[in-house]
Parts: sequence; C-alpha cells; structure tokens
Amino acid sequence: MVLEPICCPRCHTTDVVKNGKSAEGKQRYRCRNAECTRASFILNYSYRGYLPEVKQQIADMAVNGSGIRDTARVLKVSPTTVIEELKKTSPA
Repeated sequence: MVLEPICCPRCHTTDVVKNGKSAEGKQRYRCRNAECTRASFILNYSYRGYLPEVKQQIADMAVNGSGIRDTARVLKVSPTTVIEELKKTSPA
C-alpha cells in the first residue's frame, strides 16, 4: 500500500486532514497550519474556473485589455466566473 502525501496548495505543508466531500463527491481537505489562509481545498477540481492558474490568467487578461466575453471564451469558463473573479481582485 502506497500513501501519497497531500500538500496544501497555499503553504505547501503536509499537515492536512480530510474535511468531508464536495457536492460532486470529491474529497475535500483542510490545512491545519495556523498561518495558512486556505480553509479547505480539493485536489482535482471539476470546473476550470476554480483553478488558481485560471484565476491569475483572468486578472492578467483584464490588465492587458481583454474583454469579459473574450476572456471567458479563451479560458473556457463562464463569463459570470470572469466577472466574479474580477470583482474579487483589488486594483493595485
């Protein structure tokens, strides 16, 4: 039997415990590191809009002048996801 260590995507510690299941039946995990800001996470997301890389690309495309619908089409996510992610990011 092989045990695969699970790492927190934010702080990269292995101090992680299971934290129930998502609506799709995927395993949810919780980081036990007190300094970590990530409450819970899933290893393999079903929807691309939840991936941190896609969220970063949304912000980058907005800075470069791409529209909401164009960004959604290129990244294969919903325009609503693009709008909500842009609301979360603060102007720097």
